[in-house]
This record gives sequence, structure tokens and C-alpha cells, in this order.
Amino acid sequence: MGDGLEKQFRDFAGQPVLAHSAAAFLAHPATARLVVVVAEGREQTARNALGRLADDPRLRICPGGARRQDSVSAGLAAVKGDAIELVAIHDAARPCLELDMITALIAAIDGGAEAALPVLPVVDTLKQLHAGQVTGTTARDGLGRAQTPQIFRRDRIAALHQAHEQTVEITDDILLFEAAGDRIAAVPGDERLLKLTSPADFAILTALTSGTSGTGDPTMPHDVPIPDIRTGNGFDVHRFGDAPGPVILGGIEIPHERGLAAHSDGDVGLHALCDAIFGALADGDIGSHFPPSEARWKDAESGQFLEFARERCAAHGAVILHLDLTLICEAPKIGPHRDAMRQRIASLAGIDTSRVAVKATTSEKLGFTGRGEGIAAQATATLAFANDHPG
Repeated sequence: MGDGLEKQFRDFAGQPVLAHSAAAFLAHPATARLVVVVAEGREQTARNALGRLADDPRLRICPGGARRQDSVSAGLAAVKGDAIELVAIHDAARPCLELDMITALIAAIDGGAEAALPVLPVVDTLKQLHAGQVTGTTARDGLGRAQTPQIFRRDRIAALHQAHEQTVEITDDILLFEAAGDRIAAVPGDERLLKLTSPADFAILTALTSGTSGTGDPTMPHDVPIPDIRTGNGFDVHRFGDAPGPVILGGIEIPHERGLAAHSDGDVGLHALCDAIFGALADGDIGSHFPPSEARWKDAESGQFLEFARERCAAHGAVILHLDLTLICEAPKIGPHRDAMRQRIASLAGIDTSRVAVKATTSEKLGFTGRGEGIAAQATATLAFANDHPG
């Protein structure tokens, strides 16, 4: 995927890819437990991507391993002791999972199979290659393209993983059932269950799922809709207090002899960014969402405000395209901390660092900022909205 966030944490259709996949399972009545297996050290990133879904009591987040089979084993261990009969294993990078697909896979197991998976037909001619040259053709009859989720009887998959030679790498849990000669059911796959692998896949999947039917209905209008892109502006000011520093700016601590006086942590940069996002959403302002009159926001970390603004974007069917922040002060110096701020803001907003700009300027010794009495910030947020979203 190139630089920036891993694909499962990037935004697609208004919310992180991971949140789409998790929401599908949490919405299905058969789901008793959902385990999100992530790279060690990325647990909080996953929690941030899940947003309020992470509060569902059925959800657990656990670290995985170096190989796919190690991560699957970790997920199976996380449900050990739970009264669960079936286990579904899904690639989070396949965000367009329909509830009907989960139901169809469960029905296949109820029909007597030990395992079931979605399979798409192979419609292209398959060529054999060697050193960049075509050496032959493979018949496509009887071939299919495997997708996820794949569903298994829990006791059986646990036993097969335990018995498997650990030095032999497997790329697909169905392989274990094939080797054991178990009955495996194939249900019709879905082209929209595309696995996001490269940046171009985001555009392809967006095209596959656009419109009201999402089925490629030839009667649908073919006019390209006008992009619904909106901008918002934010401005905030905080004075320096009597307490010693550091100051919190752009989500990071910066050494300074005095801190900023505020009800929260005084991060004037994140406050301005939040108001810019709320402005583009036409969704109030930071004061209406986090009233300074409420004691619970006393000394609160402003990063949670920006994460909330990101959740409001998802609720409105909006994607953050770009954030632009300007800090106005004589001190501290912003330049040495610019990249750290951009990275922190990008992480909180769920976007790539390349979509975050942080600039700094002075007021040429004029006004309260010029006298070193405080810091001001102004911000602009650019959001894209789903054309079929009411908001």
C-alpha cells in the first residue's frame, strides 16, 4: 500500500476498513464473540479505528504473530472457554461483507460440511508463464477464486491447527481441511468482497459499491455525479498561564517555560482542526460537543476530541481529504516538531500523513501573540461526502 497507515486502518466509504468488517459481524445475530487480531503494538490503533464498536462487550483485541497461521492460532486461543460452535475467519481488508453471506456460510455448515467459503468463478483465460514468456494455457474448468470469511466447526479447526506441522507455512485455513479430506462447501462469492491490496483497489471497490443498488444494474444512470466536497474553517486561541510547560500542540508535548491556560490540555491546534471539521459537517462546534462547563473535560487530552470529530465524519458519510493547520506564535519554535505533529494528527484523523499540513508563522511582534501572551491557530478541513448520503 505504500507509505502511511496499513490498509485496514485507512478510510473507505466514511470509516476505517476494519470498522466495516467488524460492523458486519457485530450486526449478525449469530455472532457471540468477535476477536480482532492485530500486529503486536497496534492494539490501540485498532481500537481507534473501531471507534464505538470497540465498546461492544463481544469484541476482543489481541496481538497476532509473524505468520498468518500464528495469528489464527492467537484468535482461536482468545475464544478458548467460550461456548462457541462455529468460527469464521475473515480478512479485515475485505470491508464489503453482507450479512446474507455470513448466513449462507452458516447454512452450509448446518448442511453437514466441516468448512465453508465463498468462491467466485474464474472467467479469464489462465496462462502459464516462465521468465516473462507464455508457456501454456491452464483449463479454468473446475477452478474458483477463494474469498473470506471462511467458516469452520470450531473443535475441528482447533484440532487441525494443533496437529499441523508448525514449520510448514499455510496461507489459507481451508488447506488444512483439504489435506484432512473433510467436506468443504463452496457458496457463491461476491465481487464486492474484493480484498484491498493496492491503492488502486480502493478506487475499484468504490466503483463496485457506488450507487443505490450496488449490483451493476445496466438501467442505472451513467452520468458521473458531481463530487460533494465541503470545507470548514476553525480558529482558536489560548493564553499562556502561570504553570510551567510543556505546551501541548498538534497532539505532542513541546518544551516551553509556560503551559497554556485552558479547561482541557489547551491544544489550540487540535481545537482549531476539530472546529474546521465540525464546520464542514455543519455539526456545531467543539464547545457544543465538549462544553467547558462540564468537569469531565477538565484537563482532557484533546486527541480524543479529534477522534470524535473523525467519528462524526463517518456518521455523516464523509471522508477527510485534507487538514491544514497554521500556528501563530513567537515561541515555541514549531519547525523542529512539524513532522511529529503531522504524524500524530494523521493517526488521530485516520488519514495518511501526506494529507496533513502544519505551518507556523509569527505576527511580527504585533498583538497578543507578538507580545508572547498566547498562541493562536487557524485550520481548514476538506471533506468528501457520499453522494447518496442524506447529510
